[in-house]
Amino acid sequence: MEVTNKLKEKLAQNCQPEHMELINESHMHAGPATESHFKLILVSERFTGLNAVKRHQFIYKLLSEELSGPLHALALHLFTPEEWKQEMAVPDSPLCAGKKI
Repeated sequence: MEVTNKLKEKLAQNCQPEHMELINESHMHAGPATESHFKLILVSERFTGLNAVKRHQFIYKLLSEELSGPLHALALHLFTPEEWKQEMAVPDSPLCAGKKI
């Protein structure tokens, strides 16, 4: 939970999210189930006026320390509040190619 809590804290402080889900999907990947694979659903006014690439760049820069360490994969689903009102859903993540069902 150490990585999860650190990610949540950084995201909350820097994005002031209206909605945030940080889902540990490590169990869906080959190898030991650790805190290494996550799905992030984040709704924030911070993304207003930014295209998808700029939103992703912002999050990657914010979490650069974690991405160079324990965090191996991060699926990003980033919305403005207006976009989230229309969408309110994200696709399921696939299993890792090496993961057995």
